[in-house]
Amino acid sequence: MYYVYLLQSQANPQKIYVGYTASLDKQLDEHNTAEKGFTSRFQPWKIIYYEAYEDRAVSIQRELQFKRHGNVMARLKLRLRLQ
Repeated sequence: MYYVYLLQSQANPQKIYVGYTASLDKQLDEHNTAEKGFTSRFQPWKIIYYEAYEDRAVSIQRELQFKRHGNVMARLKLRLRLQ
């Protein structure tokens, strides 16, 4: 299984991170212990949404939809009551 996920910073709730992984728990731990990069500046993070896919390529495409198409992310934020 592959997962597309959204993380929300608990330190700054307006900060959202989108990624994909084969292991949600492991990836969350990595984001919360990172010493460099975007996620290190806004720790701790929590998973607020994820979608599961059997195909890695499909999960990557979905991640890119969230990152490249603002309307896709905007609709999800409305659904999650983040706006």
